[in-house]
Amino acid sequence: MFKDLIGKESKDISPSPFGRWLNGKLIDAETGKLTIEFLVREEMTNPAGIMHGGAIAGLIDEVIGMTTFSLGKTGFYVAINLNIDFLRPGKLGEKLKVIAEVIRDGRTMAHAECKVFNEEGKLIAKAASNLALTKL
Repeated sequence: MFKDLIGKESKDISPSPFGRWLNGKLIDAETGKLTIEFLVREEMTNPAGIMHGGAIAGLIDEVIGMTTFSLGKTGFYVAINLNIDFLRPGKLGEKLKVIAEVIRDGRTMAHAECKVFNEEGKLIAKAASNLALTKL
C-alpha cells in the first residue's frame, strides 16, 4: 500500500493536516510495519532546546496510525491508549527514525509498538498502543 510512496515527504502526500506539519519522509514500508524519518525542527522543541515530549508523542501516534492504515481494513483506527517511555532527548536539527509495527491485528482491535531512534541509532523513546477499529 505504501511502497510507491517510499522517499516522499508527508507534506506532499498525507491526508492528515498534522501529518503534513510533521513532514516525515517514508523510508520503508510493508503491511503492518512502517519506518519514517523526521527532522527535529525548532517549533518541536521545549524551552531547554530539546524535543518536546508532546512532539515525540505526536510522531509516535502519527506513525502508529499510518501503520494501522497499511493493514488495508475498512474503517479508521483510534488510539485507546498510548504508553511512552522517554529514554533520551531528541536534539534540534537531528533526524529521528520512527519504526512502528502492528503486533496483533484482531477483528476490532490492534496492538502496535513503536521505537524512535536518533541519528546515532540510540533509542530515544519507545511506545505501545491499543487501537480500536471504528467506522469513522
